[in-house]
Amino acid sequence: MIPVPFDYARPSTVEEAVAALGSAEEGKVLAGGQSLLPVLRLRLAAPTLLVDLGAVPGLAGIRVEGETLVIGAMTTHAEVAASDLVRQHAPLLAAAAGTVGDRQVRHRGTLGGSLAHADPAADLPAVAAALDATLVVQGPAGSRTIPAADFAVGLFTTALGPDEVVVEVRLPSTAGWAAHYEKFHRTAQSWAIVGVAVAVRRDGDAIGAARIALTNVGPVPHRAREIEAALAGAPAAQPAIAEACSPVAAGIAPVDDLSASADYRRELARVLTTRAVCRALGV
Repeated sequence: MIPVPFDYARPSTVEEAVAALGSAEEGKVLAGGQSLLPVLRLRLAAPTLLVDLGAVPGLAGIRVEGETLVIGAMTTHAEVAASDLVRQHAPLLAAAAGTVGDRQVRHRGTLGGSLAHADPAADLPAVAAALDATLVVQGPAGSRTIPAADFAVGLFTTALGPDEVVVEVRLPSTAGWAAHYEKFHRTAQSWAIVGVAVAVRRDGDAIGAARIALTNVGPVPHRAREIEAALAGAPAAQPAIAEACSPVAAGIAPVDDLSASADYRRELARVLTTRAVCRALGV
């Protein structure tokens, strides 16, 4: 299909982008376009203005500030997956970014765009929630921060204002933590039917701490804090991990769709959470 007609703006600063969005009846931000363009073609979105961030300098890049990893919103998935800094300070994010879509998607899609799209089946929103990430956004009143856990508020809906732009993502360093991203999907390039993001800190033969979030088990990423609490102090062994992870299905709200039933997703959540923790720890 052909998108509905829209105006197009290519600002050179974040301030110009914010102003353009504020002047539009219905504005949409174009980052990598890997999520937005299919939606436009299907006419599931009908913006009056498309604001292209491709010419705004400084929105891409990866750096470390003290104990915080900072990633520009326009940094591509491929750049995130290949970055030594990300592998060191957020190994879970590096692992998950390398599984997004296919090579074309990873080289065009962006971290900020994926988070702002808030697809319940997307990989990276759950990873951001698991890692206690914070999104820095800029609007007419200046910049503000939004915890990743509070960013997605519903199906394809976020806490972003209509004239706000994601500028960067900040993640507390998890250097030294083990990590694994496990997802079940029908084909290698399709969305996850269920995905599980796990970061684990080992303390000798026990689990010192764990961070777990699931994707596509509800309208927003699910942070499995009850499972994290059960794993803390548990032996780093498969039987103990399986027992601690078994109640994960009780905390999620999956739905039936063409890909899977809600009951199937609950069972996947249990199996994949156990598997992801075990694989992160190598047990």
